[in-house]
Amino acid sequence: MAAIYSGIHLKLRSPQTPWEDKLKLARFAWISSQCLLPNKEQVLLDWCIHALTVWHSKKVELSPDVLESLWRYLDDVLHSRKLQTFLKQGKTVTLRLNFAHLLLDRLEVCSHGQALVSTSTILSVCRGILSSPVLASVFTTKYELLVSLLSKLTTLACHEMQKSLPSNIKMACTTPLAKQPEFDSDLSSPNLKKSSSSANLFEVLLQALSCYLSVQRQQANPNRVFTVVTNQLVQPLVLLRYMLSCQDSNLRRDIRLKIDSILQAALFPNEHLATYKGELLQSKEDSGKHGSGGPKGPLKPVSALLCKLNAQGYCEPSLYFAVKCDALSLFFKFFLESYRKGKGDTDEEQRMLCFYFLTKLTPALDLHPDGNSSETEASPEASCSPESWSLALKAMESLLSQVLSADIYNVAADRIRHGEVQLNFYRGIAQLLYTQAKPSIPSWYRCLRVLLSLNHLILEPDLEQLLSLAWVNSENMEVQVQRARQLVVCSLLQTYTKLRQLPRLFSPLLSLVCQPALDERRPLLLPGDIAASLRACLLETPPSQVVEICSSLLESIKTCMGKKEEEEAEKMEVEGAEECREREDSSLKLSSLSLLLHVLLFSLKTLDNASPVPLIRKSQALMEEMQQIIKELEHLLSAKTTSKPNAHSAQNATKKGKKKEVESISESKVESLWMQKAQEAALLLRYSWVEVDTLFHIYCSKYTSVDLPVTALRSPVEAPSSSPLLAHLESLVSGSLLPSFHRPSCTSVLLLKLLTLQQMKKVLLDDTLTCEPSAEVLLKKAVQFVLSELQFEVKPAEEEVWDGQIGSVEARTFPVAHWNLVTSNLPLIAPYMSGDDGARIAHILVTSTLRQMEGPKDLPPNCLTFSLISSQLLQSPVLAEMPSLFSAVVWFLTQRMIDILKAGTIPKVSPKVLMLQVKQSEDVPSQRDVAETLFTQEMTRALVEDVLASFQPGDVLVLLTEAQTKELIRLLQIFTKLNPDGMSPEDLSFAFFLLFFIFASASQRNVDSPQSECDTGLLVQLLGMLGCLVEAKDFRGVLKLIHGGTLLQIAVSALLWHSTSVKPCGSSGANLLDVVKAAQKFIISLVNLIIVRNNSVRLNLDQFASFLTAKEAAIRQVAQSSAEASVHVLLAILTSFSQAMITSLGRSKPMDQILTQVLTCVTASLAPAVELVLKPHSATTLNQAFLVEVVTVMLRCEMATSSGEDQLVLTHMTLYQSFSQQIIREMSSASRPTDFLVSSLRFLSSFYAAVEKKSRGMKQGEASDDAELDKLYTQILQAVHELLTAPWLSPAGVVDLEPTVQEVLSHLVERSTTHQFNLLLLMIKEGLDICKLRAGNCREVLSAVITVKLLSCCQLPESCSRALWLIAPQIISTMVFLIRSSSRDVSLTLPFTVPTVTSLTSLLRCGEGFITNPHHVVLVFGALQSLPLDHLKPSVYHAVFLAVHEALFAILQCHPQVMLKAAPSFLSVFYRLVASIMQEGRQRGDTDEGADTDVYLECSILTERMYSHIAAAADSFTTLSAFMVAQYVTERQKVTLRSDVKLHLTEGIYCILDLCKEQDIRFLKAGLHTGVREVFNELYSSYTHYHKTQRQGEDKYTV
Repeated sequence: MAAIYSGIHLKLRSPQTPWEDKLKLARFAWISSQCLLPNKEQVLLDWCIHALTVWHSKKVELSPDVLESLWRYLDDVLHSRKLQTFLKQGKTVTLRLNFAHLLLDRLEVCSHGQALVSTSTILSVCRGILSSPVLASVFTTKYELLVSLLSKLTTLACHEMQKSLPSNIKMACTTPLAKQPEFDSDLSSPNLKKSSSSANLFEVLLQALSCYLSVQRQQANPNRVFTVVTNQLVQPLVLLRYMLSCQDSNLRRDIRLKIDSILQAALFPNEHLATYKGELLQSKEDSGKHGSGGPKGPLKPVSALLCKLNAQGYCEPSLYFAVKCDALSLFFKFFLESYRKGKGDTDEEQRMLCFYFLTKLTPALDLHPDGNSSETEASPEASCSPESWSLALKAMESLLSQVLSADIYNVAADRIRHGEVQLNFYRGIAQLLYTQAKPSIPSWYRCLRVLLSLNHLILEPDLEQLLSLAWVNSENMEVQVQRARQLVVCSLLQTYTKLRQLPRLFSPLLSLVCQPALDERRPLLLPGDIAASLRACLLETPPSQVVEICSSLLESIKTCMGKKEEEEAEKMEVEGAEECREREDSSLKLSSLSLLLHVLLFSLKTLDNASPVPLIRKSQALMEEMQQIIKELEHLLSAKTTSKPNAHSAQNATKKGKKKEVESISESKVESLWMQKAQEAALLLRYSWVEVDTLFHIYCSKYTSVDLPVTALRSPVEAPSSSPLLAHLESLVSGSLLPSFHRPSCTSVLLLKLLTLQQMKKVLLDDTLTCEPSAEVLLKKAVQFVLSELQFEVKPAEEEVWDGQIGSVEARTFPVAHWNLVTSNLPLIAPYMSGDDGARIAHILVTSTLRQMEGPKDLPPNCLTFSLISSQLLQSPVLAEMPSLFSAVVWFLTQRMIDILKAGTIPKVSPKVLMLQVKQSEDVPSQRDVAETLFTQEMTRALVEDVLASFQPGDVLVLLTEAQTKELIRLLQIFTKLNPDGMSPEDLSFAFFLLFFIFASASQRNVDSPQSECDTGLLVQLLGMLGCLVEAKDFRGVLKLIHGGTLLQIAVSALLWHSTSVKPCGSSGANLLDVVKAAQKFIISLVNLIIVRNNSVRLNLDQFASFLTAKEAAIRQVAQSSAEASVHVLLAILTSFSQAMITSLGRSKPMDQILTQVLTCVTASLAPAVELVLKPHSATTLNQAFLVEVVTVMLRCEMATSSGEDQLVLTHMTLYQSFSQQIIREMSSASRPTDFLVSSLRFLSSFYAAVEKKSRGMKQGEASDDAELDKLYTQILQAVHELLTAPWLSPAGVVDLEPTVQEVLSHLVERSTTHQFNLLLLMIKEGLDICKLRAGNCREVLSAVITVKLLSCCQLPESCSRALWLIAPQIISTMVFLIRSSSRDVSLTLPFTVPTVTSLTSLLRCGEGFITNPHHVVLVFGALQSLPLDHLKPSVYHAVFLAVHEALFAILQCHPQVMLKAAPSFLSVFYRLVASIMQEGRQRGDTDEGADTDVYLECSILTERMYSHIAAAADSFTTLSAFMVAQYVTERQKVTLRSDVKLHLTEGIYCILDLCKEQDIRFLKAGLHTGVREVFNELYSSYTHYHKTQRQGEDKYTV
C-alpha cells in the first residue's frame, strides 16, 4: 500500500494535475500515515508555499477558489496537532524568506480592503507561524522583517477600528479622557465584531508585539532600534494605543501594556541619555550650533519624535490632535521613568533635563507659553482650534501633574542657580491660560490648580485675574465645571493659609467684589464646598489675621456706603439708566460683602481669657467699628423711609411726560432693590455682631461689650422694668426695625427671627427677669413671631432644596430655612408655645414626612429639604424631651389613623371608639387641650371594649381599601421612629389599644387580588410596633385594663383569621413568614412581661395554654391542605410561647413550677402538630428551617420538663434520632439557606446535650450508650468540618455561622472526655497544614483556623484546657507560618489571611495567663509585619487594618510582660499602620468624598485609640515616646491629610506627647531635619495651646 502513494509528490509538481486534485492529494498526504514521503512535513509545506509565491510573482494564474484553498490548507497545516508534535520532538521545519515577503504583502492588501483571500485566513496563518518559535524564526532572524510585520498588523488593526467606529464614536474619542467610560458599551458593540477577521486580529497583534519585544531587547545597537521604531512604528502604535484606550478589556489592556513597553524601551533607553542631553541642554546653551564631538546616532531624538507626531496623514483628521496630545503625555511619562533617576547624574541635572524636555513638548500642543514662535507657527494650524482646546488642556494638565509628582521643580535651586527659568516657563503657561481663558472646560481649572501646587508665586502676579476668572465672575454652572472651580478656590485658600498670607488673598478678592459686575447677577460667592473650606482655613489662621481681614471687609462696606451717599447727593443733578445700574450694582456689592463678613465672623476663634491683650484690643476695635457701620446703615435706611421716595417720581411724571414717567418707575424699582439689599445687609451685620459680641463677652472677661444696653445681662440691682433686653425684644417682635412702606424680603424676615431667638436666650439667662409676668408674656409673643408664616404645602412638584446658607434664602427656599430654624430651636421655644402651635407643628412634621415617603430623592451633600428636616427631628432624642410636642405628634398620628378607619367600610356593628370620636368632634370644647379631648379614660375604655369584641371569630369590623392600607403603613413607619419611652401612660395606652384594634379588626377588601401584599405589610408593621410598645417602660399600666392572657388569645385568634382568609398561595409565601416572625417577637415580648410582672402568672399562662390546646385540637380535625397556614401559625405561636418560658426558668422555685407545668401542657399539644406536619404522605410546603426550629424547641421543652428528674426520658427519641441523622446527611451536601444551617446546628447542639444528659443518667457499666455518644460526637464534628469546607459556602456565610458553630462546640466540649477532645485536636492539627495551603486547598485550612478561634472562646474542662494550652505554642507557630505564606498572594488577603489573623488574635486574648513564654507571642509581630497594606481596595484595606490593630491591642492588653522587651517590635508594626493611614488618608482632590473615605476615617479613629492605649501603658514606652513622635512627624511631613483624618491622628499623638519629658522635646527640636522640624514645631504649638492646658485642668480634679 505504501508503494501506491509513493508518487504523490510527483503528481503535486506535475503541471498536468488539476489544482483541485493537487489540493486533495496534499490533504490526503498530510493526514495519512500510509503515505511515505521523505521529510514529508517540509515537502508539503514547501509545495504550498512555492505555489503561493509563484502566484504572487505572477508566473501562474490561479482562480480565487484555488487561492483560498491553498491558504486554508497552509493554515490547517500550521495549526495541526501533527505539526506541533513533530516540532516538540525537536525536529525542524523552515519557511522560505520569500514567503515572509508574500505574507507582508497580503497584510498590506488586507489593510486596504482589496484582498482576494479572507483576512481571517491570513491572520490565522500569521498566528500559526508566531505561535511556534521554530516557524517564527523566519521573522525573528530578520529584524527589519519583524518590524514590517508589526507595522502591517498595527496598521490593519487601526484601519479595522476606524472602519468599525461609527461617526459619533469617532467624535467621542476626541473628547477628554475623563469621559471615556461613557463609550465603553458602544465600543464593545457588535459593530466592532461584525467581521470574522476582528476575532483573531488582536490576538495575532498581541503575539506579534510579544515576539517583537523579545527581539528588540536582544538588539545590540540602540541607535538602530530608535531609528527603525521612529520611522516605522511610532505613528501606528500611538494611534492604535489611543483607540484602544477608548475601551477596556483584558486583551486590549495587554496590548496597550506591550505597546508601552516597546515605545519606552526603544525611544528612551539608558544608552540615549547622553544623546538627549546633547540635544536638550545644548539647545539651551547654544541654539543652532551642534558640536562635532557629540555622540553618534540620532543627534536630535526629540526633534525626530516631534516631527513624526506633527506629521499628518497617518490617521483621520478628527483623531489627529487627540492622538498627538495623548502621545505627548505618554512620552513625557516614559522620559521621567527612564531619566528622572539616572545613574551618575545629580538630582538637579535630572530635574533640568526633564524640564527642558517638557519645554520641547509644550509647543506641540499648539500652546507657546514662552511667547516664541515655533516651526509650525507660520501655518494656519499653528494656533489651537476651539474644538481642540479641551484636548490641549487635558494634555497640559497631565504634563503638569507629572511635573508635580516627579518633583522636577525645585524652587530654591531654580531661583539660585538657573535664573528662575522654570518659574518663568510656568508663568508663561499661566499667562496663556489667562489670555485664552476657557472657564467652561474643567481641565482649565485643574491646570491652574497644579500650577498652584507647584509654586504659588507662579499665579501670584496675576492673582486678581485668577480670582476674577475662577471665582468671582465664573458663570458656568455645569456640575463638573463647578466641582473643578471649587477645588481651585479651595486650594487657593488652603495654600495661602499654610503660607500665613490669607490677607494677601483677600485684598484682591475684595477689590474684585467692589468692582462693577460683568453681568446683572454674579454667581454666589461662597457655595457650600468653598464656604466649608474657608471655615476650615480660618480655624488654622492666626486670629489677628482674621481680624485684619474683617477690618478690610468693613472698609469695603464703608466705601460702598460712601458711594451710595454720594449718589444721593448728586441724584438731583444726574439721572438716567447708568445711574440706576450703578445703584443696582452697589446693592449687590453690599450684599456680597456682608455675607462674606458673616462667614468670617462665624468662623473666627472666639476670644478667651488666654487670648493676648493686643488681639483683644483689635477685636474690640473691630466690634466698635462694625457697630458704627451698622448704625450708619440703619440711619441711611431710616432717612430713606422718611423721605417719601415716591414724591420725586411723581414730580418728574408731571413735568416731563410719559418718557420720564417710565424712567422714574425703573428708578423706583432700583431704589427698592437697593433698600431691600441694604436692609438685608444691616440685619445680617447686626445678627453677626450680636452673636460674636455675646460669645466674646461670655468667654473673655477682659472683653468689654461695646453695647451694654442690648447685649449684656441686667445688673442685679437694676429694676426689671428698666431692663433694655425686654425693650429690644419688643422692638424686634413689633417689627419697628423694618421700614413701614416696603415689604421685607425673606432673608430679612429670617434674620429678624434669628435676632429674636438670640434676645430670648439673653432674657432666659436672667433668672430674676424671667420671674416677671411681663417677661413671660413677651416671650410668648416672641415665640408667636418666630412661628409666624410657618407653613408647608403639599405640591406635586419636587421639594425645594436649601444649601443651609443665609445668602441663598429666597421666596422659594424660605419655608425650608424657616422650618430648619424652628426645629433647631424647639427646646427653647416649646415651653412658650400654645396648644394650637404644638398641633400645627405636629401636623407639619407628620405631613412633610409622609411626603418624603411618597418620593424620596437623592440630595446634594449638606443640603436640606422640608421632609428631610422633619424626618431627622422624628428620629432625634430631643423630641421625646418635649412632652407637650411629643404628645401632639402622637395625637396627630392616632387621629389620622382613626380618620382612615372612619372612612373604611363597616359591614356589621360600628366600633364604639369611632362613634365616641364622632360625638366628641361635634362637641367642640372652648379651650382645646389634647390631654382633655382625646386621651381620656372614656376613649380608652371604648377601645378596650372594641378589642374584646373583636375576639369573636370572623367579626371584621372595618374593611379598608388598598390606598387606605398604604396610608396606614406609612403612618406606622412614622410611628416606629418615635421613642415609646417618651410617651405618657395615657398616650401609650391609647396608642397600643388603637393599633391592637386595627390588627384584630381591620382588613383590606378583596384580599384575593394580587395587591393583598399591602394587607400583609400592614400586619407586619402593626405587630412590630406593638412589640415596641410592649417593651416601653410604662406599658405595665396597659395590663391593668386588660389581662395579658386575653391579649394573647385575641392576637392569636386574629392571626389565625388573617392566615385563613388569604389565598393559600399568599399564605405559604414569604409574606406570611414575615407576619409569623413579627407575631413571634410580639408573643415573646408579652409573655416575658407577664412573667417579669409576676402578677397572676399562672392564670394568664394557663388561660393562653388552654386556648392553644383547643385550637390545635380543632385544627387537627381539618384537612391538611386547607389548614396548612393555620398549622404554620399555630406551630410558630407554640414555639415562641415555649421559648419565652424556657428562657425564664431559674428565676425562683415557685415560678419554675408554674412554667414547668405549662410547658408540659404545651409540649403535649406541640408533639401531635409536629407529627402531623412530618407525616410521609403530607405534602407540606413549610420552610425547612422553621420545621427544624420547631423540633428543636420541642426537644428543649422535654428536657426542661424533666430537668429535676434523675434520668432524662425523651418521649420522641426516635423522631429526634432520625431528624439528627437526616440533618447530618443533608446539611453540607448542597447549597442551603443560612437560616436552615443555623437551625440545624442548634438542633444538633440541643440533641447532643440531651443524649449526653441521658447517658449521664444511665447506670455505670452500660457502655453501649457511651459508644453511641462518642459516635454522635464524631458525626457532629465531621458534619461541622464538612460544612465549613463546603465549596458553596461564601466567606460572609461562614461569618454568619460562627456564633452557632461556637454554640455547638461549647456543648461538645463542655463535658467531653480526653479521648473526645483529642479527636478535635487531631482534626485541627490535620487542618493546619501548610502543604494544603500551597496546594490551593485553603478552605480546609481555614476550617481549622476558625475552629481554633471558636474553641479558644469556649469554657473547657480542666483536663481539656490543659491539653489545649499545652499545644497552643505549636498552633501559634503554625498560624504565623500560614500568615507569612498567604501574605505573598494578595488574592488570599481577605478570604484567608485576615481570618487567620483574627483567629490568632482570639487565641492570644483567651490565652492570657496560659501562654507564659513571651517568645511565642513575639513571633506574632513578624506575621503582622508581613501583611500587605499598600494598593488595596478600601474594603480589603479596612479589614487588614482592623485585624492588625486588634492583634496589637490584644498583645498590649493581655500580655504586658511581652511589652517589657518587645516594645520596639510592637512599635514597628504599629508604625506601618500609621504610615499607611497617612498615605491613604491624604487629600486627593476629586476623590475626597464618597463611601470609601469613611473607611479611612474609621482607621484613623482606631489609630487614635491605639495611641491612647500606648500612653496608658507608659511603663513600656516611656523611653520610646520621642522616637514615636519623630516617626509621626516624619510621615506627616510627606503628605497633606484630610481634615477629619488629621483630627484623630493629632489627638492620638497628643497622648504620646504627654509622655515626653522636657529633654525629649529639646532633643526633637535639635535632631529633626528642617522640614520635619517645622511640622513638629507646629504640632507642639497646637499641643501646648489646646491639649496640654486641658489636661492640666483635668489633673486638678484627679486623685
